[in-house]
Amino acid sequence: MGILSSTVSITRYRVEGKIEEPVLETIATGLAKNAITEIDDEASEKSVGWTSLESPFRPDFSGSSFVIGPYLVFSLRIDKKSIPAKIVKKHYQIEMAKRLTETGREHLAKSEKQEIKERVVELLSMRIPATPSVCDVLWNVEEAYLWFYSTQKAANEELETLFAKSFKSNLIRLFPYTIAHLAAGLSDAEQDALAVLSPARFAE
Repeated sequence: MGILSSTVSITRYRVEGKIEEPVLETIATGLAKNAITEIDDEASEKSVGWTSLESPFRPDFSGSSFVIGPYLVFSLRIDKKSIPAKIVKKHYQIEMAKRLTETGREHLAKSEKQEIKERVVELLSMRIPATPSVCDVLWNVEEAYLWFYSTQKAANEELETLFAKSFKSNLIRLFPYTIAHLAAGLSDAEQDALAVLSPARFAE
């Protein structure tokens, strides 16, 4: 989901941890080292990495291309391959029949069947293109806040993992509890009371 979309879903984060100086150079290095890698001609089923907002299929973090005023703007791209089960079954049965013909046997061992299936999946993965999903990131480094343009659990988990790996800082997801804990200026007594609160139901 993109920043310029007509409708967006956003997850807000607080960035915990100090980015090493010089900040922009450190971030540019983290983005480049963890940029998305293409898997269309590989057996890999998934690839996760950073990419450019303006050119998500040709990542480029040179210069200050990802800097807009006080914000850093880039994207998280997740490429996945999904092979329909019926396609796997078709090619698996073809390879099974071929092996039986070559060996002159009527049955194959369990290990042979597993080997054939794994080989079929590997070959199909190298032939099928990956489906990309791009979610934009807006990061205010000075204020230590980040907006991620997705609310999907899997995408958020990939963001949190890759962010920690790239910048040696953690993301804390902001929702009412964490906002109250981090930004409401509560006293120690109020913090203790907050810690033991339980959800309330507003509908019967």
